[in-house]
Amino acid sequence: MFIFRTVVGKLWLTIIGLVGVVLLILGLFLVNYMENYFSQAKDQTANIEKLARNFSEEASHHMYNEQFYQLSNELLGFQDAKMLVISKDMKEMTLPSTLGNTLGGFHAKDLYTDAELQRVFAGETIDKSINKSKIGRLKAGEEYLVVAVPLKNLQGSIAGATIIYQSLQSLEATQSYMLRLFIYVSIVGFLMTTFFAFFLFAKITRPLQQLKKAADFITRGEYGTRVPIISKDEIGELAKTFNHMGEKMQESIRELSQEKEHLSSILHSMTDAVITLDANGSVMLTNPQGEKIVQEWSTIEWSEDDEETTRYRKPDTALGDWGLTSYSNPFLVPIPVPLIPLFEAVVDESSEAATKLHVQNGVWSVAMTPLYMSEQSEEVRGAVAVLRNVTEEELLDKLRKDFVANVSHELRTPISMLQGYSEALLDDIPTTPEERMELVQVIHDESLRMGRLVRDLLDLARMEAGHLELVFREVEVDSLIRRMHRKFSVLAKERGIALSMALPDEPLILERGDEDRLEQVLTNLLDNAFRHTASGASIAVKAERAKYKNKPAIRIEVSDQGQGIPANDLPFIFERFYKADKARTRGSSGGTGLGLAIVRNIIESHFGIVTAQSVLGQGTTFTILLPCEPN
Repeated sequence: MFIFRTVVGKLWLTIIGLVGVVLLILGLFLVNYMENYFSQAKDQTANIEKLARNFSEEASHHMYNEQFYQLSNELLGFQDAKMLVISKDMKEMTLPSTLGNTLGGFHAKDLYTDAELQRVFAGETIDKSINKSKIGRLKAGEEYLVVAVPLKNLQGSIAGATIIYQSLQSLEATQSYMLRLFIYVSIVGFLMTTFFAFFLFAKITRPLQQLKKAADFITRGEYGTRVPIISKDEIGELAKTFNHMGEKMQESIRELSQEKEHLSSILHSMTDAVITLDANGSVMLTNPQGEKIVQEWSTIEWSEDDEETTRYRKPDTALGDWGLTSYSNPFLVPIPVPLIPLFEAVVDESSEAATKLHVQNGVWSVAMTPLYMSEQSEEVRGAVAVLRNVTEEELLDKLRKDFVANVSHELRTPISMLQGYSEALLDDIPTTPEERMELVQVIHDESLRMGRLVRDLLDLARMEAGHLELVFREVEVDSLIRRMHRKFSVLAKERGIALSMALPDEPLILERGDEDRLEQVLTNLLDNAFRHTASGASIAVKAERAKYKNKPAIRIEVSDQGQGIPANDLPFIFERFYKADKARTRGSSGGTGLGLAIVRNIIESHFGIVTAQSVLGQGTTFTILLPCEPN
């Protein structure tokens, strides 16, 4: 039962048990005492016999004094006894009607038979106990002890018999009374025990239940819960201490929450990815950037045959050992594969480590620091990894190196030609004016080429720095395309290339655009198309209305039937000095490798995009999308 599992029930059972044991011991001693008392009382035949002889001797002096008999019976009445005197001729000298008491009025024949009386008259003493089965007038449960002794006269001869009988009913009544008293005391004791147990419930258990209820509220996060102090005893002190503990805990939780919010704000505001790992290599905590990396890297299929997996995995270690194919705890995310070697080194050496990871097309700078069990302990319980995406920095560094190399390469040829031909002029090698003019023309062309390179570099630098000055006004794109078509028609005829143009019937108006820069864009695209398109092929310029980001836009396409660009080179053709197809040889009017980079910057300045599609051997199409109403 529930009550036996409570403090009240346990106290109640304890007190009940204690009272029961005390009453049991008392009852055993009382029963033993009563049995001894009754045994002694029932064995007092000798005493009654002696008492009967004494009264018989005294009665011989007052044989016919009825007052003596009356006084004797009054004295014997204090012991629940009575005396009868009977003569030999069977006449009683005392009558029950005149000497009646609580023992009832019995005659000698009610107690003894005639034969027994004759034996007494003969000088024999007879004692016995009688009950209801022998005397019909006795009450149920009544028992008497009877003694008959001879009665002698003054001459010494036997004149009759003296009979004394004593009731044993008082002893049994005493025993019954003691038993009832014992039962009553036991019941009252149990009732008082129960009363005091529930009194303790009100004074002790109820405050304890309030403490328990308050503790349950605190465990559910209601740290403002307090217990009312209703006493000044130990329980009141406990409630006071509990409330003080609740206040301190509330303050600690508030400080921890503020600290957590502060740390969470820092982690969320970091642009770097933060990943916290436990000692088993499971991801415990991440910021949004770190979670994104974990999700992206977890979708990559790592196999033992992959070069990246082999590079990141510890030698002679199966992928399953790192939890990549199966993981023991389904609620934790396993460590991303690229971080495994660095994590192992940090845990084994208990020191910080940093490296750069190349994952697919990205480059990540990783710094990992071990986490210790405590400030004094050197046992590592995990690690914190900070990842920064340095792909753009790496690309810029590569572009910087490529830029220096490309500029050096682009300038080396014209400078070498200028130096060589100028030395030839200085050495007076040309012998005819025609040869001298040819050398001067080459020097002039190479100087122009260097000028174009420097000018393009300056324009590109200004564009990338945001210093390009654009003069925005309304531009009629269809008129611009017609003008470009006329400009390159002569060159198309000279090279045997068919140049076509497709425009809609309605005008194409760009509300805000720099016409000169857009002409430079089309010039670069058409120049590339003519340089990489063979004779007999065709070049097409097309413009039409379109949609860009769900807004009206103008689409311009420049298509050629050249040799095309390899698919691997398409993502890089808009970078500076990038040469897509080595089969595309450059003639004397070869480009600088900066034209498409300038095109991209100009189009982006107009809030548009430029893309390229190409099929190797079939041609290339450049597509420009310009919003009609840029923001």
